[in-house]
Parts: sequence; C-alpha cells; structure tokens
Amino acid sequence: MMENLVPVFIAVTAAAVVLQAGILVALYVGVRKTTAKLEATVEDLKGKAAPTIESAHSMLTELRPKVGQIVDTMVELRPKVGQIVDSAIELRPKVQAVFDNLVETTATVRSEVQRVDATVNDVMDRARLQVIRADEMLTRTFDRVEHTSDVVTRTVVSPVRQVTGIVRGVTAGVEFLLGNRGRKNGDTRAPRRPVPQDEMFI
Repeated sequence: MMENLVPVFIAVTAAAVVLQAGILVALYVGVRKTTAKLEATVEDLKGKAAPTIESAHSMLTELRPKVGQIVDTMVELRPKVGQIVDSAIELRPKVQAVFDNLVETTATVRSEVQRVDATVNDVMDRARLQVIRADEMLTRTFDRVEHTSDVVTRTVVSPVRQVTGIVRGVTAGVEFLLGNRGRKNGDTRAPRRPVPQDEMFI
C-alpha cells in the first residue's frame, strides 16, 4: 500500500513544479512583451518629437536675424515712415511672444522625452528584478523537490522495506518450524525450500 502511494506523491509534486515553472515562464514572457512595447513607444515618440524640435530650432535661427534686420530698417525709416515704424514696434512683442512660446514648447517636449526615458529605464529595472526573483523562486522550488524526495525516501521507502524484510523473515521461520514438525510426525511430503537470507530483506 505504501509503495503504491510513493509514485502518486512524486507525480503530484512533479505536476506542482511544472505548474509553477509554467507560471514563471508566462510571467517572464509577459514582462518581455511589455518592455518591448514600451521601447517601441519611446522610439516612436522620439522619432516624432525630433523633427519638431529641429524645425523649431531652424525656425528660430532663421527668424532671429530677420527680425533684427526688420527692426533696424524700421528705425532707419522712422522719420519718413512713422506708421511703418509704429507697426513694427507693435509687431515686436508678438514676435517675442511667439519666440517665447516656441522656446517653452521645445523645453516641454524635451522634458517629456526625458520623463518617458526615465520611465522606460524604471520599467526595465523592474523587469530585470522580476526575472531575477523568478529565477530564485525556480531554484528554491527545485531544492524543495529534491529535499522532499530525500524525506520520502527516508521516512516512507526505508521503513516499508524494513517491515517487508521482517515479514519475510517471520514467514520463513514459521515455514521452517512447520516443516520440522511435519518430519517429526512422519510426514512424507518434500521439505520446503528454505528462504535464502538475501531474500529476507530488500
């Protein structure tokens, strides 16, 4: 009875180990997919933001000397064309506001890119930590299975073998005594073969 339970116990333990390994593998695959999606999103964002930053920078570079030239021209022509100079003076704050808005937009885009990059790095670090934890968990599981097998061997298989050896020894002794008693009573039956000592114990 006990010998039949040992394979069942080992099979249940192996199934539990396989289930835990499957869960860990699924967790690892999910983390890898999430990391890949985040990396693709960051690369897409960088690809979309880079042309905007470059165009804004080139626009600012081209616009600054032109605005200076326009202002200088208006100042030179002020005695003759007062209305043009007044219009230029009114236009200058608007151009400055546009320039300031472009500078703020560039700074905002740059900070957002830096924030996304920091987020991706944090996610990558967490993913690495989860993979390390999963590996440690799997290693502990294998160690527990090995320890359980040793405990089963010491606590179940060895006592069963000892009990089986004792039962066989007692059976052999009883058969031997019954055989001798039969001879004394004149029994002509052939004597039973004695059980070898190596068969008494497993």
